[in-house]
Amino acid sequence: MEWTQILTLAAKEFRDRMRNRWVLAVALVFTVFSLVIAYFGGAQQGAVGFRSIEFTIASLVSLVIYLIPLIALLLGFDAIVGERERGSLDLLLSLPITRLELLLGKYLGLAAALTLSTLAGFGLVALLLWQRIDTAGLYHYAGFMLSSVLLGLAFLSLAVLVSVVARDRTRASGLAIALWFFFVLVFDLLLLGVLVGTGGRFGGEAFAWLLLLSPADVFRLLNVFSLDDVRTLYGLASIVPTSLGSPGVMGGVMLAWIALPLVVARWRFK
Repeated sequence: MEWTQILTLAAKEFRDRMRNRWVLAVALVFTVFSLVIAYFGGAQQGAVGFRSIEFTIASLVSLVIYLIPLIALLLGFDAIVGERERGSLDLLLSLPITRLELLLGKYLGLAAALTLSTLAGFGLVALLLWQRIDTAGLYHYAGFMLSSVLLGLAFLSLAVLVSVVARDRTRASGLAIALWFFFVLVFDLLLLGVLVGTGGRFGGEAFAWLLLLSPADVFRLLNVFSLDDVRTLYGLASIVPTSLGSPGVMGGVMLAWIALPLVVARWRFK
């Protein structure tokens, strides 16, 4: 495996995203939504204005779970199948480059664009609010930003897998949207439905571990257990073991969600 070819492909993908203003657009979306949530998130309780970093993170977690997976899936669903439809995939593979190098180059370039837009968007909010956040708050906010990047990379891995498996862009886009609906909306409803329907007899003890089967829930646990106020707000402390609240454990699970889809995509592409 030659890293020169991989980095060349990654740089080309990154330049394409920068050229079409994709990174700027996503960063602005994150900044605007974050500022609105920071200042108007407490309007339902009759309070307007920045309250605390804990409350802001709790509100941003819900935003990130809905927005970043969708952006990542839409960013990467045509990474391979798009090249196939345009007829450029055979040309790329005729060059002295392996399929693994092509796959990693595509993924790293898209990952760099997604990471830059995420950090730029949320980082600008931190700069605007830094006078109202103490050192501990900045530390937790930095952890939130890092976990947001990991969530995006996990769904980008799923998008690349979809792009390898699908036969055309139409099927790939449909599979990407289906994955978003399943992991963001349907998965939690299924777990709750099983718990309620069986009166807690089935899945009760395994509920916390089943949450690890969704990267969106891993992200939620990673941020819920980082702050006591946020943990109480979500009400998960009573049903999720403290061991699962370890940032190291949850970070490892998120890294597995990033690596495993890429391993499967590499096997299928090969």
